[in-house]
Amino acid sequence: MSQTLKPAQSTFSADQMQEAFKGGFKKFAPRMLAKNPVMLVVTVGSLVTLYITVANVVTGQPFLYELSITVILVFTVWFANVAESIAEARGKAQAKSLRSAREGTQARRLTGQTEQMVSSVELHKGDLVVVEAGGVIPGDGEVIEGIASVDESAITGESAPVIREAGSDFSGVTGGTRVLSDRIVVRISSNPGESFLDRMISLVEGASRQKTPNEIALGILLSALTLVFLLVVVTLPAIAGFVGVKVDVTTLVALLVCLIPTTIGGLLPAIGIAGMDRALKANVIAKSGKAVEVAGDVDTLLLDKTGTITYGNRQATSFIVVGGANPKALMEAALLSSLADQTPEGKSIVALARSSGVSASEKQTEGAEFIEFTAQTRMSGVNLPDGRQIRKGSSDRMLKLAQEQGLHVPADLKTQVEKVASIGATPLVVVEDRQILGVVALSDVVKTGMRERFAELRRMGLRTVMVTGDNPLTAQAIAKEAGVDAFIAEATPEDKLRLIREEQSVGKRVAMMGDGTNDAPALAQADVGLAMNSGTPAAKEAGNMIDLDNDPTKLLEVIEIGKGLLITRGALTTFSIANDVAKYFAILPALFVTSIPELKVLDVMGLGSPQSAILSAVVFNALIIPALIPVALKGVKYTPSSSDALLAKNLLVYGLGGVLLPFVGIKLIDLVLALLGWN
Repeated sequence: MSQTLKPAQSTFSADQMQEAFKGGFKKFAPRMLAKNPVMLVVTVGSLVTLYITVANVVTGQPFLYELSITVILVFTVWFANVAESIAEARGKAQAKSLRSAREGTQARRLTGQTEQMVSSVELHKGDLVVVEAGGVIPGDGEVIEGIASVDESAITGESAPVIREAGSDFSGVTGGTRVLSDRIVVRISSNPGESFLDRMISLVEGASRQKTPNEIALGILLSALTLVFLLVVVTLPAIAGFVGVKVDVTTLVALLVCLIPTTIGGLLPAIGIAGMDRALKANVIAKSGKAVEVAGDVDTLLLDKTGTITYGNRQATSFIVVGGANPKALMEAALLSSLADQTPEGKSIVALARSSGVSASEKQTEGAEFIEFTAQTRMSGVNLPDGRQIRKGSSDRMLKLAQEQGLHVPADLKTQVEKVASIGATPLVVVEDRQILGVVALSDVVKTGMRERFAELRRMGLRTVMVTGDNPLTAQAIAKEAGVDAFIAEATPEDKLRLIREEQSVGKRVAMMGDGTNDAPALAQADVGLAMNSGTPAAKEAGNMIDLDNDPTKLLEVIEIGKGLLITRGALTTFSIANDVAKYFAILPALFVTSIPELKVLDVMGLGSPQSAILSAVVFNALIIPALIPVALKGVKYTPSSSDALLAKNLLVYGLGGVLLPFVGIKLIDLVLALLGWN
């Protein structure tokens, strides 16, 4: 029985929360704790205090204080583990939906002229499958025959169907999506375990998540701070003994846990996971956490025009004769040269010519040699059996051909080409034998809202560059309408690659967006390669992100997520370090006030007793982690502003807030402990 994907719920169900709480205990496994040095130290500390608690019980000594510290430390680690588990919960729910879609789909595999029903998990790269209206596409692939309307809402969340067609840049299909009309033959592009669905499952479950450079650097900083405070605490008994103060081990453990950066140490894994999950929520699949983070530092954005800035399916809108040529001869030549062209543009030329009353008989094309269009030649055509040779292509390429073959160039050709290009259309010049007949105008439509979104990118400090194979006049018109900062016309795949390398050579981070096979080298070279889900398998494989909505302005959201990820880490790190200040005022007087009464002045909170002060600090230290889980998961909102403004806001809100909040929190906890008779 066929199945389709169901989008994961945006909110957490009771089952998901229950699983997250269980995951908090599962993550006490040594190999899991070893990944987080700060929480590992807290866990070791809890084992030490547990040992002291048990020893006191056995020997009949008071143990309630030691037991309280032990329980609080265990919950500190558990809260940190739960934060990570909650961050993973949404991804696991999505993975469950994806897995059911993958395993439950049947496929009609073609073997010669016969069909065989097999499970989708049995399909291999190169297999051909037939999918008709109502059927589910069993695996990633490329349409090699036919055209169909496809419902991709199970993956993209968008209800509007899309067209997938053989021979175009919109031939890529994804397993688990449903065909709504017609019949297509799909060539499977991946082996079992390597499909888009499999990669999504692996990513959202966390198996392929790798720490980003920023996360690694922050982890090293936290480890260094933990080591420094560990050395301080280890040497403290000797210092205390010098002034006649005896410090018990339980208090030392409590002091260590309060001094090391437990808050950010507990929330750091959740922040990293949440960054990828927020990208997933925006319908962007990031193949690594690094891609999300790097997006926050992008300087230059390159966008392929066709299918990215524009809707992509350019349509022939008019035939324009030059040099006094016969209009019917122009339309017939354009029709004959496009009969084998399976692109939407080629099909639109055929349709426009036929609607104008021009047709071609089978005898005219029987045995003809068709010349396919390539990004390098920018020209296509046909050699007919009667000896006629017809070519159509970009204006500069056809003028070069005319120069090479010594053809007469009509005086009005340049005027007509510029006229077509000036309105944002693409002019194709048609040549039959040694005569330039005229121009075919292909109109391209800029996607809605592009100018506004590019303006937002500009305010964020990004430079947008449109790259296209069109002539400069056409490129200029589209670039002006879309609102990009610059454009490169008549660009080959090599030109795109060279531009990215030039930008990177001067220290800039580059993002590239594209959907065609010719975009693959640039997508692979870019720091952030965002491929359209509607694009070819080669493009999706080359990029490190895939936009399921096929929306080129989606990078704006990805950049905001990346910047938010960086800001969130910085904000919570600032808060974690700042909130240690109050703990000094709580614990240091508690340790030394009996021998050094002058330290009583530091007890600005007026805490009840040394034990109450230490317990209050440790309890606050534990509770602040779950209190900040929503911030870690949702992230600190990014608003376009200068680095100085962001730093000032960060220091004011999370720095000053991190200093003041613990004073209030610790005092309130102390009052509660007093009511419970702990003073």
